[in-house]
Amino acid sequence: MPLESRLWGKAAGLGKDARGADHRHPLICHLLDTAAVAEVVWDELLTVHQRSTVAEALQVSDDQARTLAAFWAGLHDIGKISVPFQLHRNGPKHGGKLLTQPLSGEPGYVFGAGAVQDRQSHEAAAHWWLVGIFKEIGYPSSSRRPQSQLSHAVAQLLGGHGGRFHPVVYDKDSRCPAARHPGMGVGSWEEQRRLHFDEVRRVVGVRSVPQGRMTPGAGVVLTGLVTLSDWLASIEEEIRTRLRDEAWAGTPDDLDSYWQIAREAAPRLLQRTDLLGTGFARPPEPSECAGKPGLGASMARQVPYLVAEHGPGMVVVTAPPSEDRTEAALRAAAVLGHAAGARGLFYALPTGSAADSHMAQVHAFAEQALTGPWRSLLLHSSSRLKPAEAAEQWAHANAAGGVSPEPGEEWAPTANSWLNSHHRALLAALGTGTVDELLQAVMPVKFNVMRLFALSGKVVVVDEAHARGAWGHELMLRFLEWAAALRIPVVLAATAADNSVDAMLAAYRHGAGGDREPVMQPRRSPGWSFVDAQSGGGHLPQQPADAARASTLSVEVVDGTPYGEIEAALAPIVAAGNGRAAVYRATPAEAIRTFHQLRKDFPGLNVTPIHEQMRNKDRWRRLAVCRGAFAPNGGVSGPSVLVTTSMLEHVRGLHFDLVLSGPAPLAALLARAVQSVGDRSRLVVLRADNASELDDAALVRRTDLLLGTGRTVALPDELPLVLDEVYADEFADRLEGLAARELQQLDNQRTVRERKASGTARWLAVPEPGELDGDLGLLSRDHTGMEPELLSSVLGEDVVQVVCLYEYGRPGNRVYLLEDGVPERRLERGPKGRPVPGQLVPYLIPVPKRLVEGVEGDANSVWRGMAALKNVLRLNLKKSEDGRWVYTGPKHRFCMSEHGLMIDELP
Repeated sequence: MPLESRLWGKAAGLGKDARGADHRHPLICHLLDTAAVAEVVWDELLTVHQRSTVAEALQVSDDQARTLAAFWAGLHDIGKISVPFQLHRNGPKHGGKLLTQPLSGEPGYVFGAGAVQDRQSHEAAAHWWLVGIFKEIGYPSSSRRPQSQLSHAVAQLLGGHGGRFHPVVYDKDSRCPAARHPGMGVGSWEEQRRLHFDEVRRVVGVRSVPQGRMTPGAGVVLTGLVTLSDWLASIEEEIRTRLRDEAWAGTPDDLDSYWQIAREAAPRLLQRTDLLGTGFARPPEPSECAGKPGLGASMARQVPYLVAEHGPGMVVVTAPPSEDRTEAALRAAAVLGHAAGARGLFYALPTGSAADSHMAQVHAFAEQALTGPWRSLLLHSSSRLKPAEAAEQWAHANAAGGVSPEPGEEWAPTANSWLNSHHRALLAALGTGTVDELLQAVMPVKFNVMRLFALSGKVVVVDEAHARGAWGHELMLRFLEWAAALRIPVVLAATAADNSVDAMLAAYRHGAGGDREPVMQPRRSPGWSFVDAQSGGGHLPQQPADAARASTLSVEVVDGTPYGEIEAALAPIVAAGNGRAAVYRATPAEAIRTFHQLRKDFPGLNVTPIHEQMRNKDRWRRLAVCRGAFAPNGGVSGPSVLVTTSMLEHVRGLHFDLVLSGPAPLAALLARAVQSVGDRSRLVVLRADNASELDDAALVRRTDLLLGTGRTVALPDELPLVLDEVYADEFADRLEGLAARELQQLDNQRTVRERKASGTARWLAVPEPGELDGDLGLLSRDHTGMEPELLSSVLGEDVVQVVCLYEYGRPGNRVYLLEDGVPERRLERGPKGRPVPGQLVPYLIPVPKRLVEGVEGDANSVWRGMAALKNVLRLNLKKSEDGRWVYTGPKHRFCMSEHGLMIDELP
């Protein structure tokens, strides 16, 4: 029986032929396209360690591993030889009839009534069928447990190329998969699967039979290689250049000829990704730091020697937040990246605003540390919709700061970039984003293993690693276990050493194969330690003799009305005609009101508001301006005040003479306080102000009791001591009466919340690498009750992206503008009247879900039907009698101005 070239693999977006029939790309051609791309991905994109991980696991040579990887990539879509796929109603047609319809009338392709209704996906069909054929050709299958057999592991891996692995297929099902899934078909359907299998094997040139096993590391690398190769081989405009005519029969000679075409095209496909050519330069010699004090010099002297002796691993830095700490972490990352042969870096932070502000420093690092071309993306909830457009807008906002001589020209991918997609963006050589991007790699979300694959070729830096609460801590521990197993170099930076930092050290050590013995981070601040990824061994280097810069923090707690105390604290600055202050308020609405009141009461005061509920482009521009104006030698003149919210506490490079804040947990107050610089930094806490609804009431109360009327803290030496004090179990024992009972009640509530969050995170997290036992399906397991809302909640994404539109024009000819009074910024429509998601990115506003509960918005069915816009709420604003642009919901009133979105509860 000859190979059937009418079986199609790709059709969507390929256009029509002269007869008006849909073009179709034969399945065998798509399989060979993918195999050819896999060869180039192996040669040009995988690191040396990634390649050796696969070869060692399979017990074959590097060349044999390369050929096997290409062969397996070429089998990924073999499940498309099935009745439901080939006869799908959306398949290629001519005159309204399926081009494959004649197959169903041919004797060998007959099928039962239930075949078309079989709901098995083509990915799952590949998994089910390949288990048996791999056994036939001699893949190890002696184990009684299918998941421990290489034949099953490779089949399961290929079945996961759609983003999710499928459950284990047991022997009784793999022997006759069509018995359980009639859609797979028998007769000619089975013969064609075997013919396609044999031809891919012959053309690719596979001669070896691996005798090893699928380790977690090899599984991640191979899944990433197969999925990436499929994505590239599916680029429609490239497929159109390789379409075969109707007379093409798919004979062995035809396939040999096509293989050469596919191989010639493959390098061009990979070039489109902007992924090639990036590496780490050799770091400078550490001798220049000899004799210098401080954390940075200590690490610069010793990290290179530790890495040279033990190989890459994880460096943990504990010191107060500062640009110096960031610089020390990035220098360590450069050493680790060069030693590991890494191809890029991802810098993870607690919040999107922190990522926005750090991106410039990360770019400055990349210009010195990276070699070859590199592309950079900003990755968090407000940029995820279209990362390339977000990077371009960020570049425009930061152009005045010299981030790029031509904004977006050198490092920002274009809007039509292959990387401009949520699932692909993490592959970019340089990423700055939120820690959620890492944590999703160890949650059972779609394409979680692609995240692990993308990170396995990079260095990962996690800034403020312990800032995401109990759920974040549990997921971070699981991520670090996987990072060590994949030999991902990591740098962790935390404010102070505590039990959570010790647990992170232990997790990386365990993932690297070390024992579960407790590991302790040096308690002195600043401090650092190192765990190698080869053995999990912990190494305690010589610690810094002292801090490069010590200071004293003066904390004053005041009891008056919040605005009255703000006025009183700012009055000396205004009177002196000089000085800088930051005022932290609990909500964006309070920040906006404070801004207006200060403008009114202090006409000579330069007041700038910045908060999370501003449009992306406005927030990015304002951050860039503030970073310049409030830098140590910034351009701000005269008395100046920045009014903000908690979004700013992780932003570096802002220096103030005075910081004012409402009640907050001690860690948050200290993060804000270190923005006050000088030998005597000042923090004024407004006890009567509102605390943020997001802050833990027990920690806020403990902080208030600890601080009393005020306190002096020597930085950095006393920083870990006061943090230990506020968290101490015996804290409540020092209280008496009602105060003790109230705090105990709050502590109990906090304990319940934290245990619930930790338990939920452990329940959601994928197994640690050692628990897989060959079953990749455990990485995609569905739990009863695991709804998307729960995943979003655990990830801290209880946020909706709001876009505000302005009415323009007369009734009957009304359009909606993204900018008030700017007709050129009207809402554009793409094909089929759909909005253009990339156009919305600069105008998105992150808003807590609780504030938009019950708000349906003004999106039509076309908007709501777009997956990219499912988390984007459209509000058509109307002009009120007082000239303001407003939208009234069931419970809240939304008011948009140049200072952001103000949301007030209705009376």
